[in-house]
Amino acid sequence: MPIILSNIKCRVGAAEAEIISLARKALGLSNGDVAEAGIYKISLDARDRGDIHSVCSAMLVLKDPEREKRLEGRRNVRRFEDVSPEIKISSEKRPGRVVTAGFGPAGMFASLILAEQGYRPIVLERGAEVDERTAAVESFWKGGDLDETSNVQFGEGGAGTFSDGKLTTRIGDPLCRYVLKRLVEMGAPREILLQAKPHIGTDRLRVVVKNIRKKIISLGGEIRFKSRLDGINLEGGAVKSVSAAGVQTETSALILAVGHSARDTFELLLKNGVLIEPKPFSVGARIEHLQRDVDISLYGRESGEAGLPKGEYQLSHRLPDGRAVYTFCMCPGGEVVAAASERGGTVTNGMSRYSRDGRNANSALVVSVSPADYPSGALGGVEFAQKIERRAFCKSNGFYAPSLTVGEFLGGPKPPSLSVMPTYRPGTIDRDFSGILPGFVIGAMREGIRVFSRSMSCFKDPGALLTGPETRTSSPVRITRGENGCALGTKNLYPCGEGAGYAGGIMSAAVDGIKTALRVMESFSPDHD
Repeated sequence: MPIILSNIKCRVGAAEAEIISLARKALGLSNGDVAEAGIYKISLDARDRGDIHSVCSAMLVLKDPEREKRLEGRRNVRRFEDVSPEIKISSEKRPGRVVTAGFGPAGMFASLILAEQGYRPIVLERGAEVDERTAAVESFWKGGDLDETSNVQFGEGGAGTFSDGKLTTRIGDPLCRYVLKRLVEMGAPREILLQAKPHIGTDRLRVVVKNIRKKIISLGGEIRFKSRLDGINLEGGAVKSVSAAGVQTETSALILAVGHSARDTFELLLKNGVLIEPKPFSVGARIEHLQRDVDISLYGRESGEAGLPKGEYQLSHRLPDGRAVYTFCMCPGGEVVAAASERGGTVTNGMSRYSRDGRNANSALVVSVSPADYPSGALGGVEFAQKIERRAFCKSNGFYAPSLTVGEFLGGPKPPSLSVMPTYRPGTIDRDFSGILPGFVIGAMREGIRVFSRSMSCFKDPGALLTGPETRTSSPVRITRGENGCALGTKNLYPCGEGAGYAGGIMSAAVDGIKTALRVMESFSPDHD
């Protein structure tokens, strides 16, 4: 069994052989002691701009297993555990097919795991397959009509398809590495297994989601695009059938992986007596800087040196009233995108390609809101976000996004020239955020910019650009579930992923999808008829 040695300090861009040599030296090993070795993880330490370096972990298999065991007790050494889902399949039979509503990360991984165990899931996805969806999105960004079924929020791959494809997460679940391995198997670059902050990029992620779809179909599953879940037949607390696009399907289990923007699905669930609770989320805008200014803020005089990755940051500040202002979903070398899914509402998000080679960097600059800030009721948060989106649409005369410089936002004059040109398509219009965002959100954002400018010089630039609103940071609801993974009061309805309020990004949603599939398999066996 391999061992992992962590905390290996080395120069930026060090070759694998150099890192392995440092690992052997730290452990007192000769080249002949090692049967196999490789890099396990690489991260960048830029906290001291005068000493920017890499911190690595190496995986080693020794020829002497007993020596491996003795080394396990040493500092920075641990045994490598290659975790895979622990599958337990019930012998109970149920009529019908497993139906997954939504084909984002949670729905994809739930359906993939089920298909590999013979369950032949049926996936209902309201949007189109990824190529058709991409064409619809590009048309909208060029000024065409919004397709309310296939857009940045809806369609094959979920909202993450039009993002940075960021694979970082705070959940610390052992299944995260399993997800990364499966993504590589489906076409993601192998280096995501090594990077401390892995990303795929929107361009490569589109290839990955197509390959996952093909794998599920090859195993007997079905993917029904342009098929929004629009009916649930619940009898005695169990889902008997569902309907979509005029087709009714007998259902053994319904996995709800609909994403955070499926507002009509939340209404459908409420009408069927499913418990939904409001939850905190965040709203704000996108802030754009020149990528070179972000790099300088992080790396100082080392900025531009070969081997240094595009600079990225994650900043947060707690206000005296306990509210948080923070940056979220930072996209190095990316663009701000039009992310509306409803006519009459303007929404922004961020996206970057694998190369991250755009001129600008952007990040959400958002403020936490809680049920105390918006109307009561299960869908109070939905209503709160919707009103912001509609006010922005009205104030900017359509899907043009309201935008202003940081200098103006902080109360100063508009700079004579913009240091940052907007990337948002179909275009921006000069507007402030008063009358769009609540006053407490605007005040918190201003405070955040002032605080963040103390550690990141790019935040001092009055010509940096704010474009908004950003309202889809996470789901404003939680579809409450019990220990068995089912929605309370139901026997076979499984809410999962970001839309159900149990994840916050590609990785955590994928892990939640896997765990939901495991719960389904523990309840009944596949139908091979």
